[in-house]
Amino acid sequence: MTLVTRRGLLGGAALGTVALAACQTAPKAAPGFEGELAFQHGVASGDPLPDRVILWTRVTPLAGTGPVTVKWDVTEAGAAAPAAFGEFVTSEARDYTVKVDATGLKPATEYTYRFAAIAADGAVLSPEGRTRTTAANGTAPVKLGVVSCSNWQFGLFTAYQELSKEQGLDAIVHLGDYLYEYGTDGYGGDIAEKLGRKHDPATEIVSLSDYRRRHAQYKSDANLQAAHAAAPWICTWDDHESANDSYRTGAENHDPDKGEGDWTERKQRALQAYFEWMPLREPKPGEVTSAVWRTFRFGDVATVHALESRLTGRSEPLSWGDALAGATTQAEIGARVMATMATVADPARTMLGAEQEAWLADEFKASVQSGAAWQVLANQVIMATNKLPDFTKIMTQAQIDAQDRPEVLAFIPFTALGLPFNLDAWDGYPAARERLYASAKAAGAALVTLAGDTHTAYANELHDASGERRGVEFGCTSISSPGLGAYVKAMPDLGQQIADANEEIIWHDPFGHGYTLVTLTRNDVSAAFRKVSTVYSPEFTAETVAAFKAAYSKDGVTELARV
Repeated sequence: MTLVTRRGLLGGAALGTVALAACQTAPKAAPGFEGELAFQHGVASGDPLPDRVILWTRVTPLAGTGPVTVKWDVTEAGAAAPAAFGEFVTSEARDYTVKVDATGLKPATEYTYRFAAIAADGAVLSPEGRTRTTAANGTAPVKLGVVSCSNWQFGLFTAYQELSKEQGLDAIVHLGDYLYEYGTDGYGGDIAEKLGRKHDPATEIVSLSDYRRRHAQYKSDANLQAAHAAAPWICTWDDHESANDSYRTGAENHDPDKGEGDWTERKQRALQAYFEWMPLREPKPGEVTSAVWRTFRFGDVATVHALESRLTGRSEPLSWGDALAGATTQAEIGARVMATMATVADPARTMLGAEQEAWLADEFKASVQSGAAWQVLANQVIMATNKLPDFTKIMTQAQIDAQDRPEVLAFIPFTALGLPFNLDAWDGYPAARERLYASAKAAGAALVTLAGDTHTAYANELHDASGERRGVEFGCTSISSPGLGAYVKAMPDLGQQIADANEEIIWHDPFGHGYTLVTLTRNDVSAAFRKVSTVYSPEFTAETVAAFKAAYSKDGVTELARV
């Protein structure tokens, strides 16, 4: 940590003030904190707009208690004086996190920012971060780094380190599963034991203190800190930020009978910690806490619409494991399959909820009418239709014998049915998907969907029920969580087999970890799929394993071409 004198920070300028994020009430600060302070969790920025950006950090009292005054400034590259500055008072009530909305900035401009925590004997200076505002207009290309599914226990965040080195990023888009709720005896615990990388706390996180500790652990990672400091982030959560397979009224991994309490209360605790620890704007007073869908404009090139598809409007997900559990006869299996698919097709099932669906339809129209070429969805789960190939036909006996996971062996007969296998994705909400496609068509949108969740990489073309191409989709692999290729053994061609079995899937890679670079111009959109060689060692290499491009046309989006 770096100490500077209190008057030395910002040259002793008379600092302005800024509105506190959300509705947090600022405690009255002492002239200087009586105790030792440190910045242990890096700095971050997010939710960039043409004239403002969220700045975030967390100050840690190493000794002492009470409120802490934290000063901040943001400076344009090469400028002699800050473009904006102020102070924020934090305390134990918000886990000593700091979040400010730095306003009055210039569009499409790069800035650096920093914080200083005021102690009685001087000020402790934070690391410096880089950020960038979005363009208000113009046709400069837009470059996005797209990531998802970063599980502490499954490996090192080497992909974040590589991403932090990418030049010219306008933003990093995190599509969810920023952290995982499981304890050390849960998902990934065996790998964590080998790596010495166990979750803290050791139990599944349920209380507010638990969620805060898990956020603090993840942000102690130097590679994650480097990625946060490199560019502004646009974040949206998926399920593991609260609990696995969460939806509006519950979650697969929430059990009140096991002492986990009321779901609504747990959900609110998870959201409170998320808002405290993540660089995004918070709902205004009176708004639904989870209603964080929002739009970001990147000049005349694109609008990015960050969706919330878990906690506000989602109907309960279905799963084939639950649907077929205990079924022993062909007749019983067939009846359950038919009943499940009838439920899947119910028009009342919703991924986003009626309010967000209407909002998105309006945003599509506003974006197209404003002249933006592309309408990009920062969306959590795969939108393309997706079924597994018929393993009963393509697997050799040697490959069947190589399977060492009971769930894989149990699923082999199901693949002969030719049905979508992941009902927690848009395949489980086909009527809602058609409503989204219809709103995109009505607006004349050129749709680009970004997706995470699967821990694997996809390049997809999206078609509505009539067969019309509605857009393209780029599914990013994980930072560290294992994909299908880690479970289905002895099938090195698994990705090609899945692509061959699905009309909408042009390319699929079920192996490895990394991120996707998505670049948009007025004329085309391209995606480069980047992978790291390992998440088990700090020594690694990185490569681009595939790249695809589609062109903008007056009819929407052309087919994908490999480049």
